[in-house]
Amino acid sequence: MTSGVAALWSHRNSLRILVRRDLAVKYQQSVLGYFWSLIEPLGMGAIYWFVFGVLYSRDTGRHLGEAAGSYPLFLITGIFAWMWTSSALSEATNALTGQSRLITTMNVPRQVFPIGRVTGRFAEYAAGLPILIAIAVIYAVHGRIHPGWSLLALPLAVAVQGVLLIGLALLLSAWNVLMRDVERFMRLIIRVLFYATPIIYPLSLVRESGLPGWLKVAYEVNPLVGIFQLHHAIWYPDEFPDARLLATTVVGSLLVLAAGWWSFRRLEPAVLKEL
Repeated sequence: MTSGVAALWSHRNSLRILVRRDLAVKYQQSVLGYFWSLIEPLGMGAIYWFVFGVLYSRDTGRHLGEAAGSYPLFLITGIFAWMWTSSALSEATNALTGQSRLITTMNVPRQVFPIGRVTGRFAEYAAGLPILIAIAVIYAVHGRIHPGWSLLALPLAVAVQGVLLIGLALLLSAWNVLMRDVERFMRLIIRVLFYATPIIYPLSLVRESGLPGWLKVAYEVNPLVGIFQLHHAIWYPDEFPDARLLATTVVGSLLVLAAGWWSFRRLEPAVLKEL
């Protein structure tokens, strides 16, 4: 894995070129271009705010605590991070099958292609950060949030999420070449993960629910739970994951990265033969 990372680093310019090409191709025939990376999460945030912040405001506010007075910020924070996750997993799954000609002709580590999809979607997430910060400043001025040391949760959340997504991208992209059902299966999994992760609701809602204890433990084993808690903790320090959840998230993400890298290297000969 160390030699693989070194080879990947030596071809970082190829990764940069692939990311720029993917972004250019994605938005080349779009009038609004990169603004779509902002419009979609903002639109989703508005819909969920209307449902849970207006129609069910009484039930929602009871569990939000500190975030009750700034629920739109809570939503947008989670949805921006989720768009990076869902887009990266969807596009990384077919990163090899959709670029077979490049893969068989370019002399670069093949990990560049799924990692490039994750990096490209991160660029879209980063483009939305100024909007997120502007919304947070408005709430901070009105005294609805009090960010401080918790702002340091942002680089930690991004780093852990990047590790997890790269591991999943390597794993899914390789298996999808050999079993095309993986791409269809991931469409269902992504929908389930959206509601099985504290994106539009606080983690306390799950912990205080009447679910069986074993199900609550299984829920928190998902590394995305701790990652989204870190994202919410940027503005709401009370949402920062406890030591157990943070350790589970970090260790789980690293294990997924190791498993993804190992699987990709083991399957690479079969993948190239199939392509």
